[in-house]
Amino acid sequence: MIFTALVTSFLASFWAVPVLIPRLRRAGIVGQDMHKADQPEIPEMGGLALVAGFGAGILLAIAMETFWPNLLSVDLTVLLAVLCTVLLTTMIGVLDDLMGIRQWVKALLPLVAALPLVAVRAGVSTMRIPFIGQVDFGPFYALVLVPIGVTGAANAVNMLAGFNGLEAGMGLVAMGSLAVIAASLGATTSLVLLLAGIGGLLGVLYFNWYPAKVFVGDVGTLSIGAIIAAAVIVGNFETAGIIMFIPYAIDLLFKATHRFPKSFGELRDGKLHCPADGPKGLCQAIMKLAGGIHERTLVLVLMGIEAVFGVLAIVLYGM
Repeated sequence: MIFTALVTSFLASFWAVPVLIPRLRRAGIVGQDMHKADQPEIPEMGGLALVAGFGAGILLAIAMETFWPNLLSVDLTVLLAVLCTVLLTTMIGVLDDLMGIRQWVKALLPLVAALPLVAVRAGVSTMRIPFIGQVDFGPFYALVLVPIGVTGAANAVNMLAGFNGLEAGMGLVAMGSLAVIAASLGATTSLVLLLAGIGGLLGVLYFNWYPAKVFVGDVGTLSIGAIIAAAVIVGNFETAGIIMFIPYAIDLLFKATHRFPKSFGELRDGKLHCPADGPKGLCQAIMKLAGGIHERTLVLVLMGIEAVFGVLAIVLYGM
């Protein structure tokens, strides 16, 4: 029964994207695809379909727990708190996509989105750290670590973006790996969150894959990070979440060193090449190492890197 959340979220998001695309285009909510020769205008904010799918899956799980409590055994309070957090990050993304928000403001606003999780004291203050053991952080966990976790994850996904299928593809790999851990631990509430996220991403990725018919926008990137962070907090396997975000952290270090520039590739002969002044992000570093790479291949390489860390998280967390 637990996979009904995945199926429901997939169907909802897969249905929502074709509905959104013409409406977003008519409203002028479009962005240029910088890595195509003609730089076509592509509808943005396709992440709204992801959130719709995720919400549908979570609401179904809530309904099942309410009317048939012996089917799933999930925590209703936590599910509602996570849904509130994801919807708040969605609002932040909508504001940024429509009106633009200063970078430092957008970076800090997810702290507010994390408040529902703080209010219900989601998660467990005792964290299992590989090779160290159990560490109890007390009230510091709910008041400080939870908001930092949500904010860091949302901004990390928002940073490593800009290529067809990248955000949804890497998010899918991350959630899939973490779902394996949640299932092995019997963390049902966390597993429901991840499966709902996976279903939503699958529905969007079909339209976001190269050549993209829709971009997920900040609505999508921020929501993906918030779902992942909330799931690992609720399931109490935060260390696995940190491992999954290592590729994002590498990209962040690249960009922080160069004061967070735009890190597009230069399109030549159908391939993306690193600019002459050197790589300023993880994607450009891969372009340089490859001596030029197709956009679709670049995304597959990054998904492969994320999958390696996914396997590492599964192995280490099983120790």
